[in-house]
Amino acid sequence: MSLAREQRPDAIRAALQAALQPVSLEVVDESHKHAGHAGARDGRGHFAVSIVSEAFAGLAPLARHRRVYAALGTMMETDIHALSIQARTPAEAA
Repeated sequence: MSLAREQRPDAIRAALQAALQPVSLEVVDESHKHAGHAGARDGRGHFAVSIVSEAFAGLAPLARHRRVYAALGTMMETDIHALSIQARTPAEAA
């Protein structure tokens, strides 16, 4: 079951905070930029995430993205159509 559109950024933020304990996290709903796009017709949203977490230390970019997808769980199927991810460690962000 999907969330109301306005609840999605907070739900994404909460899931990522719980799973990855980020020191910095920004979630931006970019769905408005994709109005009329074929992928937007199903009602799911387009989001950009910038996350800084020690949980990414030693992981390749693909593994970092997998950690983010895992943290979001079923939201990737019910609420998120597209997700842009910038995942860094605190050392990389400094």
